[in-house]
Amino acid sequence: MSTNDQEKIGLFIKKLRIERGLSQEEFSKALKTSQSAVARIESGNQNVTIDQLNKISEVLNHNIVSIKNSIDFKVEGGRKLSGKIETNTSKNGAINMMVASLVNNGTTILRDIPHIEEVYRYKELLESVGVKIRWINNDTSLEIIPPKRLSFNKMNKAVATQIRSFTFAGAFIHYSNHFTLPHSGGCKMGERTVASHKYALGYLGVNIETKENHYDISYKKLHTGTIPLFESSDTGAITAILAASRIEGKTTIMFAPPNYQVQDVCFLLEKFGIKIEGVGTTTLIVHGKKEINVNIEHYNSEDPIESMFFISAGIVTKSKLTVTRCPIQFLTLELEKLKRMGLKFNLSKEYLAKNGKTTLVDITIHPSKMVAPTEKIHAQPFPGLNNDNLPYFVPISCLAEGQTLIHDWTWENRAIYFTELNRLGADIKLLDPHRALITGSSKLRGAQIVSPPALRPTAIILIAMLAASGESLLRNVYSITRGYADIAERLNSVGAKITVLRGV
Repeated sequence: MSTNDQEKIGLFIKKLRIERGLSQEEFSKALKTSQSAVARIESGNQNVTIDQLNKISEVLNHNIVSIKNSIDFKVEGGRKLSGKIETNTSKNGAINMMVASLVNNGTTILRDIPHIEEVYRYKELLESVGVKIRWINNDTSLEIIPPKRLSFNKMNKAVATQIRSFTFAGAFIHYSNHFTLPHSGGCKMGERTVASHKYALGYLGVNIETKENHYDISYKKLHTGTIPLFESSDTGAITAILAASRIEGKTTIMFAPPNYQVQDVCFLLEKFGIKIEGVGTTTLIVHGKKEINVNIEHYNSEDPIESMFFISAGIVTKSKLTVTRCPIQFLTLELEKLKRMGLKFNLSKEYLAKNGKTTLVDITIHPSKMVAPTEKIHAQPFPGLNNDNLPYFVPISCLAEGQTLIHDWTWENRAIYFTELNRLGADIKLLDPHRALITGSSKLRGAQIVSPPALRPTAIILIAMLAASGESLLRNVYSITRGYADIAERLNSVGAKITVLRGV
């Protein structure tokens, strides 16, 4: 590497570090090296190995070099799926209950937590501020024990910028009356607003100032209140619930979406001894307690979004496939839409999830001739069609007869990623940043695609590749590993042929 190249890379690393809000000292600790070494790298006075660049890429959440190790999927498409595949427990339920565990001073054991990248990132952030958290029960459960005080000054900011760090605010306020949080990360589909969180906490006495790289959060005294959520946000509702849980007295939260992850948090808080009226409705009344110190175990519920992933994969491959342990309350509208598009399916008798609350069914889908719906397909806050399930109608619409209008109004960029399926032979026209017009009956064929930096758009590319004739290559599948555990192996178990390639 020439001296000129070293200087260019050094300046680029420095720019990324500053954008992430990291000091040289914080950056050096994350890299497990000295501050002087970081200074030399950034000034271009030190040669760096590929391994060092890979580590820097991980800490800054940005590829420094294009040869950085990645995981790719080679997909042999056009194969029918068959048999049974089980729905795993949910990503969103897991990470939000990990945050909710902070309001309990005792030991919380969360059962059936998936091994996915998003859970690993949340665990890393909790560890960095002093929470004792470890895998137990053959690595199927997380044991979480918060300290009396959190070490906010030791927060892993590099991790915090990769996840929805603001969701910690509702729990963190019970440890300090002044702290900062980096701007939130997660899927890159446009600007992630925290207005719902910010205004909700404001009703409880919390002041939040938005700075260039972080939020400054403080209060003089917390108090109960009535919170009309600024928007029907799942995580905004959870932030409000967690904040209210440790404020003595009654707090009313209006316009709260009763989605699965919101209910999961409520079920956990009820185990903590918090009384919550209206769980499953849009108005919640939280009876807060100043102290919570109990030792409890609680089960995570199944993921309706993963159920929908497998349903979509079965439809586009024209397969008879049974998806087990599906949380039917959060899939009923999706199934109604698919029924009107021509899907033939059967439901088993209902049974309860391990949490004793969530109703599950097994869904068997049959090869069906799909047609475009007469109305557009769009998401709404629950009980509307789930925002995370909307993308799974895209590959289905590519093969359905007629034209389908998908209106993805919640994100200004996600619909753009839908057009990646055109590389496989789909006919998707982007009408504007929120609307895609899909002409169906496409003959999909194999292609090479680099994964978008977002979970659901990457997932639907994989689904379309399963239906495409020939061989496809899906590059850099980290986005999928954020939300789906062992997805290639699980799909292979029901007839897919996906080869996992590492570092190619």
